[in-house]
Amino acid sequence: MNSREFRHALGQFPTGVVIATARSAGRLMGMTLSSFNSVSLELPLVLFSVLRQARGFAEWQAVDRYAINVLTEDQEKLSNQFAGAGGDKWDGIAPGNGDSGVPTLPNAAVVFECQAHAQFDGGDHVIFVGRVTAMHQHAFNRGRPLVFFAGRYRQLADPAGAHSPPPEAMLLHGW
Repeated sequence: MNSREFRHALGQFPTGVVIATARSAGRLMGMTLSSFNSVSLELPLVLFSVLRQARGFAEWQAVDRYAINVLTEDQEKLSNQFAGAGGDKWDGIAPGNGDSGVPTLPNAAVVFECQAHAQFDGGDHVIFVGRVTAMHQHAFNRGRPLVFFAGRYRQLADPAGAHSPPPEAMLLHGW
């Protein structure tokens, strides 16, 4: 197995798309991520990972607060803007200020404000774990996440066709 085959296989798992945002020495930072997940409910923890060779990696390791902005299906352009390695990612965007002062993105479905909790070695990535200190939900955008699958942006099907797992599965797996 080579890294390209492994990446292609991982692409068969759909993910949501988020943008992590922060400030470092007064400078606005942000990067698009598909490696975001919940960790714990009772101590509200989330995680994301960053490639060690990413531009601004050292700054991300040093920030103590950041926001995770969950994108909606109509924010593909924003995702692309923050995915690039160069240029001003914040061009044309007026950041909001979270309760903790972290920069946030307008119209995100959900914004999780986080305090840095831990960092772990993840091979060519570092795994960042954050303790959620505040959460802001935008009801008008709920249920319309930007999804990434097989190297492309996707949209969820009509919710009328959705169904829930059986109740016993929800209890066993924490859904």
